[in-house]
Amino acid sequence: MVLRMDLDILKRGFEEIIPEDEFDKRVGSRLRVKFGADPTGADLHLGHAVILNKLRQFQDAGHTVVFIIGDFTARIGDPSGRDETRPPLSEEEVNANAHTYREQVFNILDEKKTEVVYNNEWFSKMGTTDVLKLASRYTVARMLERDDFSKRYEQNVPIRIHEFMYPLLQGWDSVEVESDLELGGTDQKFNLLVGRSFQKEEGQAPQLIGTLPILPGTDGEKKMSKSYNNHIPLKSSPQDMYGKLMSIPDKLVKPYAELLTDLTQDFLEGIVDDAETLLDPKKNKKQVAYAIVSRFKGKSAAEAGQDYFERTVEQGQAPEVDEMDDLPVAEEEIWIVDLLDKSGLVESRGEAKRLLKQGAVYLDGERLEGFDHDIRLDKPTVLRVGKHRFCRLIPAEG
Repeated sequence: MVLRMDLDILKRGFEEIIPEDEFDKRVGSRLRVKFGADPTGADLHLGHAVILNKLRQFQDAGHTVVFIIGDFTARIGDPSGRDETRPPLSEEEVNANAHTYREQVFNILDEKKTEVVYNNEWFSKMGTTDVLKLASRYTVARMLERDDFSKRYEQNVPIRIHEFMYPLLQGWDSVEVESDLELGGTDQKFNLLVGRSFQKEEGQAPQLIGTLPILPGTDGEKKMSKSYNNHIPLKSSPQDMYGKLMSIPDKLVKPYAELLTDLTQDFLEGIVDDAETLLDPKKNKKQVAYAIVSRFKGKSAAEAGQDYFERTVEQGQAPEVDEMDDLPVAEEEIWIVDLLDKSGLVESRGEAKRLLKQGAVYLDGERLEGFDHDIRLDKPTVLRVGKHRFCRLIPAEG
């Protein structure tokens, strides 16, 4: 079988490949590439897309992706990288989130080259004896080799017994789907190695492992996370995604290009040169923003996002009427924080207050400062948040 393969692209961005020499040999044959995600939330962002983008690269090279939705393991909660126990979710919450995951991942993955399975299919059939047999394969001492577990133990932070089960369950997933290669973040390495160990014990060829870096958020400091308000949702409009990418610190341009695009190695090396010699980092950032939006939204959407940014941010023009969503405002008078929350231009009321403090909110071009604004509308009015988020407020008919 001849696969379409650019080994440099397939290997780009990995923090570690185990074992790398075996990867180079086996990647020439069709692989079953495993990735599991627990539906613990409704929305995915570009941090999640790092692995999804890499999976798509493997699909484009001819490999099959096995996407495991952890509807069983989500009820335990993955402790990887956490300093406390994750709150449990109800079955209803898990199922609702799983539905949105399917919708979002197929904006990136090729559905025809993806096997979707739910790990409740096999774990729900396990009895107490099966669970105890699985638990007997690892010792507490070996579990404490995990970095996050060892840190919590040293700091006297509680570790619940059920959390020790999570790596075992994720590892058993690899046996069930006969994985050839499993991808995960750097915080997942221990779990991925468990799968490799279980496959050896079950007489399967042990899976290859590929770990990818954790994507920094738009602040350039913490990992991308909704809780840190530094994320770019996959559901963002092309205009909003492009605009947020243009706001990232220059130091993030290269890692974003490496982890979220298929741009050439020559281009990546050029980013370093430009950053070091201060030639034109903004030009690089625009190319990377275009490539990322194109990757996840399509080329026409990327062109629209770039055009919108250049007109509204660089040239200071207001968007065309048909480029803005209309927001009917039924209230005769509404507090500005309530209005921003209702508009959908902010993630939360907390973000609304922060932006008002920063003077980043405008009505028809007039800056609003502070929270003490009760808005009365007598005509359509443009609400602007930051540099690139707009909507048109339509007053109630009186």
